[in-house]
Amino acid sequence: MADGSGLPLDSLVDLVDHHCHGILTADLDRATFEGLMNEAVRASPLGTTLFDSTLGWAMRRHCAPVLDLEPLVPADEYLARRAQLGAVEVSRRLMRAAGIGTFLVDTGLGPRELTSMTELAHLAGGTAREVVRLERLAEEVLAGGTRDFAGEVETRLRAALLGGAAGAKSIAAYRVGLRLPPKKPTKAELRHALVRANPARLVDRTVSGWLAHTAVEIGLPLQFHVGYGDSDLDLLDCDPLRLTGFLRTTQGYGVPVLLLHNWPYHRNAAYLAQVFDHVFMDLGLTTHNTGALVTGVLRETLELVPFGKLLFSSDAYGLAELYLLGALLFRRSMSVVLGELVAAGETTPEDAAYVAGLVARENARRAYGL
Repeated sequence: MADGSGLPLDSLVDLVDHHCHGILTADLDRATFEGLMNEAVRASPLGTTLFDSTLGWAMRRHCAPVLDLEPLVPADEYLARRAQLGAVEVSRRLMRAAGIGTFLVDTGLGPRELTSMTELAHLAGGTAREVVRLERLAEEVLAGGTRDFAGEVETRLRAALLGGAAGAKSIAAYRVGLRLPPKKPTKAELRHALVRANPARLVDRTVSGWLAHTAVEIGLPLQFHVGYGDSDLDLLDCDPLRLTGFLRTTQGYGVPVLLLHNWPYHRNAAYLAQVFDHVFMDLGLTTHNTGALVTGVLRETLELVPFGKLLFSSDAYGLAELYLLGALLFRRSMSVVLGELVAAGETTPEDAAYVAGLVARENARRAYGL
C-alpha cells in the first residue's frame, strides 16, 4: 500500500501511542465537548467557537466520515450526529479507525469518569500499559500520613515496574518548571521540603527533582511534559533546555527520558535527543492541535532529531476524536515529508519506510522494552 507520494504506508500501521489518557464515554453537550477540544477551558466568550481552528477543521474533515457524514459538515450537524449515535458507539468507531495497537496510559489524570486503560484498549481492540504520574503518587503517599515518604514512594515505584508499568511521568512543568536539581536531593533535603508540602497539590522543586531522579534510578523510563499545555503552566519555564543539568547527571543510568509535546520548543527537544544518549521526543498533542499544518512542525523536528529518537503519541484526552486525529495526522505528515525526500532523490523508498516504522512503533518498543 502506498500514498500519492509513493511512500509505502504499511510501515505506519499498528501504532504504539506512548503517551495518552482515558476518554469520556458519556454523552456531552456542546460546551463540555468544546472544553475538551484543546488546552483552553472553554470557548472564549469574547471569541467565536473552538471549531474555528485548525483542530476544528480537522475534526469536521476527518472524523465526520467515520460517523457517516460528509467531510466538513457544519459543527452543529457533527455534534447532532454524535448525540444520535451515542458516545459509546462514536468512541468505538473512532478508536478502531485510529489503528493504534498499544496504549501507554497516564493513569494519574482525572476525572474518575474517564475510561480506565483496560476500557480504553477494549474500545480500540488493542492493549494498554500504565504510566505512573509521579506527583499524583507522591500526593497519595503524603495524604496517607506516612512517616517514611521516600521509602514508600520507592516501594510503590518498584512494585509498579514489577507489575508491568511501562514508565513514569513528571508534571514538574506544571508545578515548578523544568529547571530541576541536576543532582538528586538528599533525604534530609527532601524531609525539609516536605514540611511545607501540600498533599492536595504538591508544588516543590526539591520534591519534583527527587521524584524524577528516583524514577530513573529505579529503571522506569521517565516522561516529562514539555512546552504547550493549559493555562496552569508558565510556558517560559517549560523549555526542555532547562533540563540540561538533569540530563547530564542521569545519562549514565541508560534509562530513557522522553520529552512530550514540545511545541514551541520542538527544535530544542530535537537537539537534546541528538546530543544525549537517553533522550527521546514526540510531538504529542501538537499534532492534532496544528491540524493540517502539522507537516511544518514535523519538518522542523526532523532537522536534527535522530530517526531512532522520535516517537508517536496522541496525548488524547477526553475525546476519542483526538485519538483518530493524532494517528491520522501523524501518518499523513510522515508520508508527506518522507515522500518529498524520496521524490527529490534524497532517500530511497525502503529507507523512508524503515524510518516511518521506527517512529510509528519500533522506537517506543525499544525505549520501553515492550
